[in-house]
Amino acid sequence: QVTLVESGGGSVQTGDSLILSCVASVASGRTFSSLDMGWFRQAPGQEREFVAAIRGTTWARDYANSVQGRFIISKTNAKNTLYLHMTNLKPEDTAVYFCAAGTVSNSDYYTTLAYSDWGQGTQVTVSS
Repeated sequence: QVTLVESGGGSVQTGDSLILSCVASVASGRTFSSLDMGWFRQAPGQEREFVAAIRGTTWARDYANSVQGRFIISKTNAKNTLYLHMTNLKPEDTAVYFCAAGTVSNSDYYTTLAYSDWGQGTQVTVSS
């Protein structure tokens, strides 16, 4: 089991930047470095959608088209921490952002079902 705690959300203006963090507590027998990690977001009245993912061992990254070129996913294994660097924020980026952990494949990394553990979320609000 993996416990995830997000932080770093807030209220910003269009064009601003934010960095979200997600600290993982990993049960014995597993290591943060081996986990595939992802960021998802959910706006009011909408389904949870994929934002970005990073593979545990290969560090391969994937992004949703809507954030490609503006967001960067990264991690620091020594700190059991996942990050989402968000730049040039837009009002449509407003949502609760969740980090997730699991074992994913190239065919399902963008689906919520591929991830077994989730954080509680952090709110990001972008005003125009």
